[in-house]
Amino acid sequence: MFSFLRRGKKAASPSTAELAQAAARGEILLVDVREAQELAQTGKAKGALHLPLGQIAALADPSLPGALIRPGKPVAVYCVMGARSAKAAEVLRRLGYDPVWNLGGLKDWIAGGGQVESA
Repeated sequence: MFSFLRRGKKAASPSTAELAQAAARGEILLVDVREAQELAQTGKAKGALHLPLGQIAALADPSLPGALIRPGKPVAVYCVMGARSAKAAEVLRRLGYDPVWNLGGLKDWIAGGGQVESA
């Protein structure tokens, strides 16, 4: 069903709806890279981990003892419009995370059927 989760094959990027379904099943790690004030105003994708873009390199670096996440699970990142999440995806790839998808903004998550919760 979620062929994009199979390793070893270069597949097309999954749709936001596919990512929302995979996140709901716990198959991917969903990361919100917005600032805390933004989450307070709009909420966040249900189950998303908050790692602000300015801190993501330190919080996700698997060589550091305080890393909040570790490589090994597919990751999808989002922000408001997709620019910050594109930068975050680059950082995560450099740190060894694979695959990493930029799903765009929170509005894209909602349009794809993803749920939102209070931050």
